Amino acid sequence: MKLLQLNLFDLSLKLKGFPIKKAKLALENIKALNAKDKEQYVLNKRAKIVEYHLEHNPFYKSFVSNANAKDWNSIPVLTKRNLQQPLKNRISKGYSEKNCQINNTSGSSGYPLSFAKDQFCHALSWSIFMDRYSWHNLDLNTSKQARFYGIPLDKISYYKERLKDKLSNRFRFSVFDMSDKQLSKNVKLFSESNYEYLYGYSNALSLFGKYLERENIVLKDKCESLKACIATSETLFENDKKLLEKQFGVPVINEYGCAELGLIAFQNKKDEWLINNDDLFVEILDENNIILPLGEQGRIVITALYNKAHPFIRYDIGDIGTLSKQSTLSKPILESLAGRTNDTLNLPSGKTAAGFTMYYVTKTVIEDASKIKEFMLEQFKLDTFKVSYVAEEALTEAQKATVKKALDDYLEPGLNVSFERKDSLERTKSGKVKQFISYVK
Repeated sequence: MKLLQLNLFDLSLKLKGFPIKKAKLALENIKALNAKDKEQYVLNKRAKIVEYHLEHNPFYKSFVSNANAKDWNSIPVLTKRNLQQPLKNRISKGYSEKNCQINNTSGSSGYPLSFAKDQFCHALSWSIFMDRYSWHNLDLNTSKQARFYGIPLDKISYYKERLKDKLSNRFRFSVFDMSDKQLSKNVKLFSESNYEYLYGYSNALSLFGKYLERENIVLKDKCESLKACIATSETLFENDKKLLEKQFGVPVINEYGCAELGLIAFQNKKDEWLINNDDLFVEILDENNIILPLGEQGRIVITALYNKAHPFIRYDIGDIGTLSKQSTLSKPILESLAGRTNDTLNLPSGKTAAGFTMYYVTKTVIEDASKIKEFMLEQFKLDTFKVSYVAEEALTEAQKATVKKALDDYLEPGLNVSFERKDSLERTKSGKVKQFISYVK
């Protein structure tokens, strides 16, 4: 019984068919490589994954045309726009939605996307998360997590996420209500529990940290078991990081990842933001897809070295970043990341929520990437919103009513929302469509 409690997270992956033991062993072998062998490993794996998809994936073979797996610069860059077709058309031979991990992106880049991961690839992704967390004496099996993250409100999805939380030894705090009244309740919950770390959207954690500052509270004084805070999903600005470290009373760690690829970069105890090159290959390209020198800012383009079910090869995730001049192929270091910021959401009642809440609102009508290509939600007044979207067909009145109901459920009743279908949406300098923009001061 004790063993079950200590390894509940591992067990949950195993029961779902993910070979976590095999993945952990593979990762140990990768970590044992010296610098020279690690470089050769990365080069070999990126060539092999291209060769695999050229042979087993009709979609990718059609996309790359005459590219040569041995000539990396001949491999075209893949964007979310290229993937805007039903998932069944993009999965490799031998794989299906029944024997893969199927998921959706948040659409924060403006392009919502369904994708697949084969079982070993998914298990390896989690093994890498476990390894990086261990750098800070955190264990996904045993360290209790205070999770500041969104959650679907429909009953089936809601309870599914709560079950995941239970199996993953975490408790989910709402980011849909970040009012002082709710944050005061959060502090009380911390004082009554033994959380070892906070994890969540940078924006939501910053709102919590600012509340603690106003109330002159250091969270570790209320919860002595706290060891760390991991900020993810949005850019954490340096001033906010300093504030959080002061008010939480623990180190704040920057995590950078995405649903399609897993962990992209993670800060070590030396404050180096180390790129994950165990199962990924990361490049920085200019607007003409030319690899930039170290230290220059450009588009982050990533290759998943193990995903056989779905090609993510030279995949432009829509972010802008810089690799440190100290980077090597065996030890790449992320120096800076631009993008992934979301505004704070203020409402007529005085309620405050994280801007990422809009993901859950817009997701109510995004069932498949082929229906809605892009979307953006803007706030013009406290009670006035507009949904702009690109789609082959206009939203029906029933779909509009679904969005309006989602605003009532996730935010508060009585909000006004209009809809505008467009041919394209305005993009930022980084090439992204910001999912939520507030013009309310």
